[in-house]
Amino acid sequence: MPTPSQARYALFVQYDGRPFHGWQLQSRQRTVQGELERILERLTGARRPVVGSGRTDRGVHALGQVASVDLPAPRWEARELRAGMNALLPPEIWVAEARRVPSDFHPRYDAVRRSYLYRVGTAHQAGSPFHRRWCWDRSDESPHPDPRLLDRAAALVAGDRSFRRFAKAGQPQRGYRCQVTRAAWHDWDGLGHEFRITANRYLHHMVRYLVGTMVEVATGKRPLREMAEMVEDPGSELRTSAPAPPQGLFLHRVEYEPGRLAGHDDRDPLWKPQVETTET
Repeated sequence: MPTPSQARYALFVQYDGRPFHGWQLQSRQRTVQGELERILERLTGARRPVVGSGRTDRGVHALGQVASVDLPAPRWEARELRAGMNALLPPEIWVAEARRVPSDFHPRYDAVRRSYLYRVGTAHQAGSPFHRRWCWDRSDESPHPDPRLLDRAAALVAGDRSFRRFAKAGQPQRGYRCQVTRAAWHDWDGLGHEFRITANRYLHHMVRYLVGTMVEVATGKRPLREMAEMVEDPGSELRTSAPAPPQGLFLHRVEYEPGRLAGHDDRDPLWKPQVETTET
């Protein structure tokens, strides 16, 4: 909690994850959280811990990371804070918005859903340096994933279930259950395929394991029934396919209860209307 002389601000952050060893602060590695704290210390003259809505791994990007920081009040206006940070941050990190929020706001514990997207490039243009750094470039690989099999595999994912077979590391204290409210593949602007998933929580590397397995199903390297078994039976002896590489993954959006971030425009222009489904 901030002291009476402080105010809490929410930061809506986008970043290219390639130069960083993930989000979380590390003593000897360059991270997104570390860069934000370094710049805030330059601006304010003191260390200001930054709390994120969740961690992203090395090489993973964000279009909608949410973080918070406590700063002296009324010294900082949100607009000035955003402008000052963007003037000093490295070009791979951008604060899209800064907003003063209630003193008890917590970007991680208050989040109700998070969405990720993953891009798989199959068109020739996906090999361009303007695309391949932010997707799994499979333009020179054959066969390309069958969209019908991608759809059938994604249809297995939604629901409240254990994703134990799709986790790199166990989380016995929290269990393996995740409530996935939507999971679907879509065309990625003619460049390939884009997987979008929304859930209340995720396991370590879960999205990348799901994508890696679905792509192998869609390229005929393993049958769809194997993925169905791993989704439906967490005790299955089957192993997931290798995880898809990190550069295609984006933390897309973090959602909160209505009014929790009053005034923030949380409409999502990247989420196409045709993929909206009724949430359960």
